[in-house]
Amino acid sequence: MQNQAQHFHKTRIAPTPSGYLHLGNVLSFSLTAALAKKTDAKILLRIDDLDRERANKLYIHDIFDTLNFLAIPWHEGPLNMHDYESNWSQVHRMPIYEKALQHLKDNNAIFACTCSRTQMQSCTCRQKALPFDAANTCWRLITDNQAVAIKTLNNETIRASLPDAMHNFVVKKKDGYPAYQLASLIDDLHFGIDLVVRGEDLWPSTIAQHYLALLLDMPEFQKITFHHHALIMASADKKLSKSAGATSINYLRKQGKKQVDIYTAIAGL
Repeated sequence: MQNQAQHFHKTRIAPTPSGYLHLGNVLSFSLTAALAKKTDAKILLRIDDLDRERANKLYIHDIFDTLNFLAIPWHEGPLNMHDYESNWSQVHRMPIYEKALQHLKDNNAIFACTCSRTQMQSCTCRQKALPFDAANTCWRLITDNQAVAIKTLNNETIRASLPDAMHNFVVKKKDGYPAYQLASLIDDLHFGIDLVVRGEDLWPSTIAQHYLALLLDMPEFQKITFHHHALIMASADKKLSKSAGATSINYLRKQGKKQVDIYTAIAGL
């Protein structure tokens, strides 16, 4: 069980503006807010917008609308669309991400690759030693089976190795922007996060970020506590997605649902 005396400095809510927020997002945000209140932690709102092709202003507005509608608090981060664009977008932190990428390059921890995820089983890009500035290449981490230590909310430390799908994962995308694993890790350290609450589907990402932290010589990442919660499922084997419009808060509000209806629906699921 969770230690009742636990205290944290700061946690975060980190939506991606690639669709309208749905019931699963609200579950995660609500759990984050509840744990923050219980452990005296402040909440950072961080909008993960480095997928520039999918980031949409409608969905960014929806983040503010949904959090305010459901009275989910945050103490640091953008107050509105203008504040987000002017001060808080991840593009403002590009120099920090680029410094981390340069560290990996300088330490021969990455290779340039033209393969998609589905092509990785037959990938020979590392052997080809492609130039890092070649067209249509991403940067992939050179990985092995080294285990990492992950702190959990019940005061346990879990040791885990990268799952197969995370071997040689991308740290810089073909569009030149940092990949999620690198940006999320850097942001959590940059903002002083010491509690991360996320869905159990992101357990592989948690392992990948701990592994990356070792290669970046950032041992302080191991001090962060992680809690992975169960998901609201669309079916027995399919989680909710932002394309599932009928579960979006935007859709439910247009159907006349109130704050209490949303929370009742989540509790029922």
